[in-house]
Amino acid sequence: MSKLKKFLRQNILWVGLIAVAIPLLAHLWLQYKSLSQLEATLPYQRKAYMRRYLSEVFRKVITTYEHRAEETLNVPHIAFHHTYPNPDYDPRKAIDFDIVKEHFTNHRFNGSRLQFVGIISGKLEPSYVTISFYDPVTNSFIYRGEDSKWSESMEQERSAAHAAAANWMAMIMTKSTPKSTALTVDERDPKYRIIVKPIVDENSHVVGVAGMFLDDDVFVNDYLSPAVAELTPGWFPDENKNVIVSVFDRDEKLIFANQQYEGKAYETGAVFQFVYTDWYMGIRMRNMTEEEWSRRYFLTNLAFSALTALVLIGGIVLALRTASRAMKLSQMKADFVSNVSHELRTPLASIRVFGEFLKMGRVTEQNKVSEYGEYIETESRRLTQLINNILDFSKIESGQKTYKFEQTDIEQVVIDTLRTFEVVLEQNGFSVNLERSQQPLPSVVIDQEAIAQAFINLLDNAVKYSGEANEINVTLGRQNDFVTISVRDQGIGISSEERDKVFEKFYRVGNVLVHDVKGSGLGLSIVKHIVEAHKGRVTVESELGKGSTFIIHLPVDDGSIAKPERKDDERTFGPTLEVSSQVSN
Repeated sequence: MSKLKKFLRQNILWVGLIAVAIPLLAHLWLQYKSLSQLEATLPYQRKAYMRRYLSEVFRKVITTYEHRAEETLNVPHIAFHHTYPNPDYDPRKAIDFDIVKEHFTNHRFNGSRLQFVGIISGKLEPSYVTISFYDPVTNSFIYRGEDSKWSESMEQERSAAHAAAANWMAMIMTKSTPKSTALTVDERDPKYRIIVKPIVDENSHVVGVAGMFLDDDVFVNDYLSPAVAELTPGWFPDENKNVIVSVFDRDEKLIFANQQYEGKAYETGAVFQFVYTDWYMGIRMRNMTEEEWSRRYFLTNLAFSALTALVLIGGIVLALRTASRAMKLSQMKADFVSNVSHELRTPLASIRVFGEFLKMGRVTEQNKVSEYGEYIETESRRLTQLINNILDFSKIESGQKTYKFEQTDIEQVVIDTLRTFEVVLEQNGFSVNLERSQQPLPSVVIDQEAIAQAFINLLDNAVKYSGEANEINVTLGRQNDFVTISVRDQGIGISSEERDKVFEKFYRVGNVLVHDVKGSGLGLSIVKHIVEAHKGRVTVESELGKGSTFIIHLPVDDGSIAKPERKDDERTFGPTLEVSSQVSN
């Protein structure tokens, strides 16, 4: 169980990711299947919806059209004098034109271009057909039975009217009672579309007929087009501007389109009912077919689902990573407290012991007194360095770390720092080789104390991780616009996976060879912060088993003037100097 807990704690990121990814991928698969089925059925649903829309257009247009046509053609039967045998029968007086005119005037219908009334009667039997035409524009009869001569231009209308009214005329002759007096439509010739209504008397006998020739343009412009414009936004609120409604005749000639279009005329459609039954009204969307629209809908939803899943996974990964880092940071802090406690306890113990020896007078030899005093001073320096690092780290974390920049000779800073670190090197049996630049280095603008501290941290790091080696090389040089300070040890080295991590706070190299090496885990983190505050950078080159080289890059002061050629004095060193446990000149 403890191994399982340890495994889960060490791999919490992957465990959490797998725990989330499996149900999420299952959800995506189900979503894909659902969208695929929807893609297959959606075009049929959309086309069915379009046909319902067309039915609504038909209902609105035809209902209005039929109702108004019937009102107009519902001429009073008293206008038709259908009595026989009647020796005084006069075809010119068989219809009361005043009554008919009054009715047509009071019941105008824009859809008709020509109206007519007809009757069949005679002196002995119904044998004489009288058709009279009425012009709804001028509100007058233009032909009244035989009192006018038919012109050749009206012959077609006359023949069409006779044909359309023939059935009802026959019922007059047979005195039959019609089962229905509904309007009938004759569209045998599309040029002469006629609506006819039988006129029945109080005994339900047909006594005459009334009819009208339809005006196609008026039907399209006054009935069809307004209905399409009124209904489309309600049925297609989000895409009504893309809806194309078109009407074609039996020869596929375009009769009407609510907007211009290219390509395929329609996706689905239906024929008109009652009148204009040879016309076909179709509908489509402007930019794509229903199959294309469904495909886009499928891809859009699938992409949105995938994106949502990715965002969710990203958020979870980020949360798990944050939790993992928090756990690692917590562990690092615990290790930090343990290491710092050890770092404090060891020198304090040494100082106390040597101090007690001196106080109790157990050491009388002068060289031993000096040696003990030197140990006390050295341990005090270690404590001071450790405390300085902790205080600097605290200031860095709180954003209160400040620097005092001034133009400085970096070479002198390095030499002075090596002198202050001389005792530590001597006690640990280390020698330092200082390699100076062949050319004078330009000055840099730095905080001397901060850079000195960073340099000391690198030296201290080299001492701790040199293993059996006891040689440290310090090199001063210049790379382009940077002055460099290199600290190279011959120690255990750092693996490539850990080179970038060694600059993280509290991070300790996981090499088993450094298990017993104590440290706070703050030294290199502070070095990185100090150098970057100087607009420089710190890099590391390392190979396992062959040592590491940390390089501080400090930008050259643009305003500096090249120094004159260096002259050796008591504080300068040669191009290569072996310090041998002390910094000397």
